[in-house]
Amino acid sequence: MNMIFGGLFDTDMTAVISVEDFMLCVGTALLLGMILAASFMHRNRYTKSFVVTLALLPAVVCVVIMMVNGNVGAGVAVAGTFSLVRFRSVPGTAKEIVMLFLAMAAGLICGMGYLGFAVLFTIVMCLMNTLYNRLDFGIRKNSAMYKTLNITIPEDLDYTAVFDEVLSQYTDSYELVRVKTTNLGSMFRLTYDLVIKDSSKEKEMIDQLRCRNGNLEITVSRQETASMEL
Repeated sequence: MNMIFGGLFDTDMTAVISVEDFMLCVGTALLLGMILAASFMHRNRYTKSFVVTLALLPAVVCVVIMMVNGNVGAGVAVAGTFSLVRFRSVPGTAKEIVMLFLAMAAGLICGMGYLGFAVLFTIVMCLMNTLYNRLDFGIRKNSAMYKTLNITIPEDLDYTAVFDEVLSQYTDSYELVRVKTTNLGSMFRLTYDLVIKDSSKEKEMIDQLRCRNGNLEITVSRQETASMEL
């Protein structure tokens, strides 16, 4: 057994990991990965590929750390290799990135042999994640006030101040963030970021705007913040 799992370059100065210790660390890492994946699936949108990755990642990191076995040079090489890894899927949210770091940290602790600390770390992080999800921690309570307004106007209409009177009446603040030509250049589409004073008067505001843009298309939607997330 020792000959099968022994390294070709092992010497008397090399600390060799036994098969029992290897299986114990990898098994613990797989268990912690399943716990992290189950915690992420609680009240979150997820895909199968991400959950499976989250479940297997601690074991992968654990094996890499055990094979490095305290060699500083090998550790630097492994860190450089991991820095070259890029996910082929769409960019993840901040929560997904944090869960990946938690999985890597759990695998790192298992690979170093501190199984008790790895279990404690995973349980505490999963409990805090569940608690924050149940408390809706960080949700902006006044999100209904933040809107994005799109107005289509004819090309001969001067848009610089035509809607200022109406927007000043119904909003606390507004900003013109984009001007785009549409319909082969015969129309303009204006995009405003608004903070509405009273959401119950949204229809009244739209009716006032329709009188000034020739009853062309107007859309009001929730202001997106995904572009500002990490």
